[in-house]
Amino acid sequence: MDRFGRRFEYLRLSITDVCNFKCQYCLPDGYQCESPRAFLSVDELRLIVESFAKMGTKKVRITGGEPSLRKDLIQIIRQTAAVPGIEQVAITTNGFKLERDLDAWVKAGLTSLNVSVDSVDPRQFMQITGDGRLQSILNGVSKAIDMGLQVKLNAVLLRSLSQSQVPEFLAFVKHHNVTLRFIELMQTGDNQAYFDSEHLSGADIEKQLQDMQWQRKTKAQWAGPAKVYRHNDYQGRIGLIMPYSKDFCADCNRLRISSLGKLHLCLFAEKGLDLRPKIAESLKAGDPTILMQEIQSLMGQKEATHYLDEGYTGATQHLAMLGG
Repeated sequence: MDRFGRRFEYLRLSITDVCNFKCQYCLPDGYQCESPRAFLSVDELRLIVESFAKMGTKKVRITGGEPSLRKDLIQIIRQTAAVPGIEQVAITTNGFKLERDLDAWVKAGLTSLNVSVDSVDPRQFMQITGDGRLQSILNGVSKAIDMGLQVKLNAVLLRSLSQSQVPEFLAFVKHHNVTLRFIELMQTGDNQAYFDSEHLSGADIEKQLQDMQWQRKTKAQWAGPAKVYRHNDYQGRIGLIMPYSKDFCADCNRLRISSLGKLHLCLFAEKGLDLRPKIAESLKAGDPTILMQEIQSLMGQKEATHYLDEGYTGATQHLAMLGG
């Protein structure tokens, strides 16, 4: 818990900051190797999950960059799912390996899946992401639905595409049992001009849904910050993630570990807090208590809000740094 009484049962665990897409809003020039690639090892990742689980964490989401670029992803999923106390193992992916590797991920212990799908139109998808594999990604999504996984699709709201983006996604969720989440574009350290031209408030979409008789759902346990709406005529649901809305941080329930072993108390915190020395001590001693005590002491630095509405972006240069 933090000093504001918020309980953190959800860990977002980045295993790489490398991504092979060139999304306009994140890495328009592609991945640039700007930091050491000394990513957390499988032993370090296991210790982190065990330590968080002993402190009450029940859900782990494996993120990147693009996590499937790590060749040991299946091992990471398997060891995460095996930790006592962990009840859900999720992954956020761009989906480029989804159709091929989903069976192996599920066999290893994956329970839910988030896929970044910024358009269901192949030309728009290519325009936004720089990648032409939309059909394979959607094939993987359909496969995941058929396997009974909890599936969410993430789409960043962009002003220049909103007129076509929203109706196309509504048509998609009418016949697919997924939760499609529209995510407001967030200002980061390197996207000021793009943010100014493309930011669109999710409140506009929310008003459209309400006018169409969509009804707000009650939040599930460990749910994220999305406001989720449902409609009796649609198989799927629509979610809205609006970080600039009032009280967005009031029910924050997640912490983040970067692929380099830094604890991020907020996606937009000033800097990551380096856990690598305490991770090494814990591994050498065979005692997770050392790392647990460090994490608990650092929790006192967590702020009440992210201050995004004041133009504050902290140390987040782009969203691939922490997987959102």
